[in-house]
Amino acid sequence: MAARKIFARPQGMLWSDNPGVYQNNMWIPQGVEKEDFVILSDHGRGEISISKDRIENRQRMINGTMRSYFNADKNNVSTSWERLPSRSWNKQIFFDPATGQPRYLDVSQESDPTLPVAYRDLNTVDGGAGGVDLLAWHESHPGPFWVYFAYDKYNNFMGYPSSDSHSHLGIYNEVKLMYFSSFEYTIEKRGGTNFDMWNINVQLEEA
Repeated sequence: MAARKIFARPQGMLWSDNPGVYQNNMWIPQGVEKEDFVILSDHGRGEISISKDRIENRQRMINGTMRSYFNADKNNVSTSWERLPSRSWNKQIFFDPATGQPRYLDVSQESDPTLPVAYRDLNTVDGGAGGVDLLAWHESHPGPFWVYFAYDKYNNFMGYPSSDSHSHLGIYNEVKLMYFSSFEYTIEKRGGTNFDMWNINVQLEEA
């Protein structure tokens, strides 16, 4: 996954068909990008808003005190993008399964086929999913899928053997099974020959 980030930290969210594997104190999705998982772009993304539903049976006792039978906390997540390019790249590319590096689908477009795709061909600032990629994922996932989060929640790693709980900003550190509860998009600006600009609002609910 290191080949798919150009900043010190990964993009804020990733959607995957699988929960991944836990290696070297980090969660890593399995499979092929844009087939088995999509890395969401931080291009024009708003805040990631997380609220919790506490599932419990709360009842007041005869002596006036409250008693609660707690079951679980479930997360609701919402985020949005403004003027997200509909296409993340301006050429057809795939991701090398050996290195994770983006590559041209047509190698004749490369002056040296052994070199990775130049980032001048990006539409999104970080190469993350464009608007059409997000819509395609929504249309193909009426059921649950796995959402990876990268934000500072260092207490997830407290007590882990051989793990500094403060050194996990550069990884996806939380994985949740979630459903789409809503997906809305508008086409704000139509481009000439390259891409359109989309506004997208997404709400997710934990399974």
